[in-house]
Amino acid sequence: MTALDIAALTAYLVVIFGIGFSFSRRNRSSTDYFLADRNVGWAAIGASLFATNISSEHFIGLAGAGATTGLAVGHFEWLAVFMVLTLGWVFTPFYLRSGVFTMPEFLERRYGSACRWYLTTVSVVAYIFTKISVSLYAGALLLHTLVGWDFYTSSIAMVLATGVYTVVGGLSAVIYTEVVQAVVLLAGAVLLTVLGLWEVGGWSGLRAALPAESFSMIRPMTDPDFPWTGILFGAPILGLWYWCTDQVIVQRVLGARNEAHARGGTIFAALLKITPVFVLVLPGLIARALYPEVTGDNAYPVMVVRLLPSGLTGLMVAALMAALMSSLSATFNSSSTLITFDVYRKLKPDATEAQLVRVGRWATVGMVVLGIAWVPFISLLSTQVYVYLQSVQAYVSPPIAAVFLFGVFWTRATRQGAFAALIVGAILGATRFVFEVLRARPFVADSPALHYFVTINFLHFAVLIFVVSAVVLVAVSLATPATPTAQLRGLTFATLEGGYARNPAERLTMGWQAVASIALMLLVVVLWVIFR
Repeated sequence: MTALDIAALTAYLVVIFGIGFSFSRRNRSSTDYFLADRNVGWAAIGASLFATNISSEHFIGLAGAGATTGLAVGHFEWLAVFMVLTLGWVFTPFYLRSGVFTMPEFLERRYGSACRWYLTTVSVVAYIFTKISVSLYAGALLLHTLVGWDFYTSSIAMVLATGVYTVVGGLSAVIYTEVVQAVVLLAGAVLLTVLGLWEVGGWSGLRAALPAESFSMIRPMTDPDFPWTGILFGAPILGLWYWCTDQVIVQRVLGARNEAHARGGTIFAALLKITPVFVLVLPGLIARALYPEVTGDNAYPVMVVRLLPSGLTGLMVAALMAALMSSLSATFNSSSTLITFDVYRKLKPDATEAQLVRVGRWATVGMVVLGIAWVPFISLLSTQVYVYLQSVQAYVSPPIAAVFLFGVFWTRATRQGAFAALIVGAILGATRFVFEVLRARPFVADSPALHYFVTINFLHFAVLIFVVSAVVLVAVSLATPATPTAQLRGLTFATLEGGYARNPAERLTMGWQAVASIALMLLVVVLWVIFR
């Protein structure tokens, strides 16, 4: 890196830490620290949702999949448009009107404490072993390729740097640093895409250099990676869990000024989610066209090293650090929120505001320490194991999605039905994961039934878990006493107090937001037709 590169990177870090520490003296209450005083506007919410979602593994994974399989991996990005709009239009009124701090807390109000403990435990464990681990692994790989930092140096530096401003600033610091990070990572990604297209001879040159199927997003049902049936039926289930029930994502909406700003933020995030196909997946295709010897995971780093002129590498490194730090800070902050409200306050309901903020800060410190402690193990794991770790989310999420979905749409769903669905779904997912790890063992490989069980596409398997969980939820709910209507007030569509829009001004705002949402969904459909 040249002096100009270092200057660009230093400027980015100064701005991020300046924003983070500027909020350190504003956190006087738990609402300030954990939910940014519920005063965040729509633009900050949208940018924060996008930056939280895009991490270093997106630069590695999306570009790598693009180089290997083509544009089809972009399905998950465009499907996210529909899912984040579902968060804004379907779930936001319940979350905000209930006044909850966490998703497990909402689940307890709807179903009881057993479901709350289940979701809290699963979420915190998953954050440590998947979100933090995968982000650090991908980020370390990128930084090693670009600037030569070794794995331990880059991982520990990123964890400490992110942890410092997250601890002192709370959600306000996380959200407003993510606004800057969203701009930086998009600027860097767009710059590299433009330079890559120029080098390959434009869109026509890229189309001529690669097979036509690389640009096709609709794949046959037998496709091992992205079958159209899995995309149509399985991916929305994972998206529903991630965008509508995961604490890391939903916490941004919980900090909204009001329902209109929360919905507006999801619409803005939906608009931004159209871009990754063109600025993260497309560079993978460009790398494949320019450098045929490039492998999947190396596609993006190679593009940066070979295409960016001196002086712009610092901007790209800043963009990659922005992606990593935004995801890590969101995970740290959300984990501390879960630990504070779903563990500490549950065990000590008379805790003061100062105690809650103090516990939240120490919980963040604890997550930082766990992240650093996990670093040596990350370097020992293979890329394939990380595929397994990410697949855990696909196996855990369907029952959670089913429980939330039935919870707001069906008043007859009971606490016994919800908990039974969570347990049965978890057992199915854990069984698949274990057998997938052991798939090379003779007792699995030689058994047609077990072989099919572990080789069925994970999106198809997600549909199976969701259906089984839904059937269990319905069956057990009908076999157990109904929940009194008074306990469901404000928690289901049938009992939503004040209706969906509570005054004429709100209905007018919703009208414009509805038009924008429909336009975005139609745009995605048009893009699917173009790249079918």
